[in-house]
Amino acid sequence: MEASTLSRLDVSQRARPAAAGPRGGQAIARPAAEGDGVWPAPVQSTPLNIAVIDRDSGLLIVLAKRLERLGWKHRVLAETVPIKTIAAMRLDALVVDLGIMGPRCWDWLERLAQSRRSFGIVICTGSSTVAERVRALRLGADDWLSKPCHPEELIARVEAVAGHRRRVEPRNMETLKIGEVEIRRDQYQAFVADSSLNLTRREFQLIEHMAGAAGQVLERELIYERLWGYPMIRNDRSVDVFVHKLRRKLEAASPDWRYIHTHFGIGYSFAAESIAADTADADELQSRREPSQDRLAA
Repeated sequence: MEASTLSRLDVSQRARPAAAGPRGGQAIARPAAEGDGVWPAPVQSTPLNIAVIDRDSGLLIVLAKRLERLGWKHRVLAETVPIKTIAAMRLDALVVDLGIMGPRCWDWLERLAQSRRSFGIVICTGSSTVAERVRALRLGADDWLSKPCHPEELIARVEAVAGHRRRVEPRNMETLKIGEVEIRRDQYQAFVADSSLNLTRREFQLIEHMAGAAGQVLERELIYERLWGYPMIRNDRSVDVFVHKLRRKLEAASPDWRYIHTHFGIGYSFAAESIAADTADADELQSRREPSQDRLAA
């Protein structure tokens, strides 16, 4: 009964156009073909809480019916909902059609990815290029599905993204103090004298990862894979860019200390070194050299 109902609902949306993808293509969800069979139930033991940003009425109807049967909580959001509001929702996943965002879609996606705490982002949109899909994944999207697509595949991808994030080991929430910097894991932020450094999500991930290495030199490739979740492409400078941004914020907030140390050709390390102490050591070394130079002159 459930499969036949899903098929009828899918067929009913054949003539309903969906929103355009990033390149302006139109798409509709694929109608279920005969013989698709009964879909296996999701393996999640706890119902998921998801939100959808899409204008494709046909897909939304089918998806809503299926999610109701699964017992998942879901809501449809307008593209005008503020990012802060979305980030504050207790979601497991967000499904979004980037096409309805227009030219601002990339900036919107980056700000959303930086603002969220734990939910996954699944892009479900029209025709696209490899460059567009790669760009979205690098900005923080967890998965990309092109329309037309079957609702069951979309549900499976949402389940996979949410399940992966739920299986992550509990984070160490203890505050880490290095030099004048306090890295407060429970707030996803770093502070100097109780003043926030206003780090973005990616910047916080970087400082938390580097500071947690206890002064160990971390290779660029390992930093990239830890933060972005996949291997770094040759000549990619993303790590260097974020290190530069983080270093500037640390220098502005704590000018008497040096934290990030560059190891050319390898990567970076994080350790607090007092600039005043370095200056004192240099002065002492200079004072030791001066008497010997005076003897040589005599």
